[in-house]
Amino acid sequence: MASHFLSLGIIMLITSSFSLASDNSPLQDFCVADLNGPVLVNGFACKDAKLVNADDFFFSGLHLMGNTSNAVGSLVTPVTVAQLPGLNTLGISMARIDFAPWGINPPHTHPRATEILTVIEGCIQVGFITSNPGNRLINKVLQKGDVFVFPEGLVHFQRNVGHGNAIAIVGLSSQNPGVITIANAVFGAKPDIPNDLLAKAFQVDVKVVNQIQSKF
Repeated sequence: MASHFLSLGIIMLITSSFSLASDNSPLQDFCVADLNGPVLVNGFACKDAKLVNADDFFFSGLHLMGNTSNAVGSLVTPVTVAQLPGLNTLGISMARIDFAPWGINPPHTHPRATEILTVIEGCIQVGFITSNPGNRLINKVLQKGDVFVFPEGLVHFQRNVGHGNAIAIVGLSSQNPGVITIANAVFGAKPDIPNDLLAKAFQVDVKVVNQIQSKF
């Protein structure tokens, strides 16, 4: 039954993402990404069409469970242009998210994409925060088969609130949506953001900032 929902989720997300695409429309049948080419463009240059084959449009592995043995209890398996070169210029990508019990996909944002999520297994709390000055939390608990959309650029999160593992499939309206995990960006920047600046921003003692930064 899980595989049935997985198949339905993938079909739904791929279909939906075409209407949400934020990347520029292609000007030819396809432009398979030349990931190792010397030409630098906004995206990727095209591989010679005469050298393109079916493997350029193929990815295998979303049926495999991700290893959630980490600090946040989740793993994202992306399928962007980096993993599937045939996505170049098509304005679409996807990912599988695996959650251990009470695992989270921490607050993050996709600077270039809207995200649509469907629950394949488990019970997942999802939410996003509106922009300043409202900073309103919009959140809901989803069950198997439920769908939720996260508007482009807004900070959002997911958390497994069930008793077992959970699985979600997401579609994204860009071949390369990008991801900025808030905690990693703020406390794990290289070089460090000055700790006194963060202490003032978060209205805490510098020692608290130092402790958090040491974890990233």
